[in-house]
Amino acid sequence: MEKLTTFANRVVALLSTDDLVVGLAAGGSWIGGQLDEYSDIDFVLVTREVIGGNKERMMGYAQRFGHLLNAFTGEHVGEPRLLICLYDEPLLHVDIKFVTLEEFEHRVENPVLLLDKGRQLQGVLDKTTAHFPHPEYQWIEDRFWVWVHYTLLKTGRGEYFEALESLGYMRNVVLGPLLHIRNGNEPRRLRRVEMWCRAEEVAGLKATLAGYDREGIFAALRQVVSLYRQLREEVYSGEVELRRESEERVMAYFDAVS
Repeated sequence: MEKLTTFANRVVALLSTDDLVVGLAAGGSWIGGQLDEYSDIDFVLVTREVIGGNKERMMGYAQRFGHLLNAFTGEHVGEPRLLICLYDEPLLHVDIKFVTLEEFEHRVENPVLLLDKGRQLQGVLDKTTAHFPHPEYQWIEDRFWVWVHYTLLKTGRGEYFEALESLGYMRNVVLGPLLHIRNGNEPRRLRRVEMWCRAEEVAGLKATLAGYDREGIFAALRQVVSLYRQLREEVYSGEVELRRESEERVMAYFDAVS
């Protein structure tokens, strides 16, 4: 933890004299005192003019903060305003999101304010609300049985790597978020599921892991289906249209091929 706070304090000192900077906030593990020796740093750097999306200017700030080994922008996660950085001395993963004060209003969490010139960031937090995106249940239900069928096809053909990827995708996109929702957490996919969900739930999720073999993949896929049915029953509202015909046909095929 000390290396994280030391790094952050150095960044705050550098930015405090920068007239273009409105403030600096930290999200992720910094919120609620969840930092540990394995944490990275999620910075939100708020500036008076648009910098996010301009890689050269983003890199200019990142290079000032320490011994920058490597950095790249976050288009792969749909966020070109994000710069993902690896620093040395000490070795740290640091994400820096560059936003304006107006853009700071639209956020998924309320970060910890590390630098707030004129209490402008606090003013935004006081008048706006954070919204963490929740999965669309109908979107999941419309796709789930197609994903199960696809996994069966890949397993039946012997494309086990593809099948294992499919299991991982359903674990990450469906089971993890729904488990978090059932426990009253933000649906952060599989993030900290071991810490924030019950032991028996984690055990059930472990059973969706498989080795590189046909029988193991079929068993894991049955557990994926079983968990989804349980979570769907507890989490979904009556407005979700269940794809019963798809479910019945896919599960009949499952019985036939396995």
